[in-house]
Amino acid sequence: MPYQRLVQIEFNHCDPAGIVFYPRYFEMTNSVVENFFNDVVGRSFASMHLGAQNGVPTVAIGAEFFAPSRLGDKVLFSLEVEKIGRSSVGVVIEGRGGEELRLRVRLTLVWIDGMKAASWPEEMRARLAAYKEGSA
Repeated sequence: MPYQRLVQIEFNHCDPAGIVFYPRYFEMTNSVVENFFNDVVGRSFASMHLGAQNGVPTVAIGAEFFAPSRLGDKVLFSLEVEKIGRSSVGVVIEGRGGEELRLRVRLTLVWIDGMKAASWPEEMRARLAAYKEGSA
């Protein structure tokens, strides 16, 4: 089962027409990634960024928008791991309002150590792999 987070669309997410302003979706998907790393991979962004000089910056992003989300809607975001590389991971995040697909975002994240790409720590790679196998 994919990692999921339910997000209610708030006023601050919307443009004057009352629909989600597309850059806000990137904030929402980043929140999904941040919580996935905390809940599934076992590393919070706080622990990575505050003192450890680690992180998982986004190095590539692509998005498709299928239907608008409006103020008050609830969008269920689901994250699946597509590919695990030496220092990268490819994920797909879909957002749905009910059964309706609203957006699909593909991200490539890279593990950094000391501000340079590095191999995944073994425990993180193992958790990512277990999640990928378990959600397939």
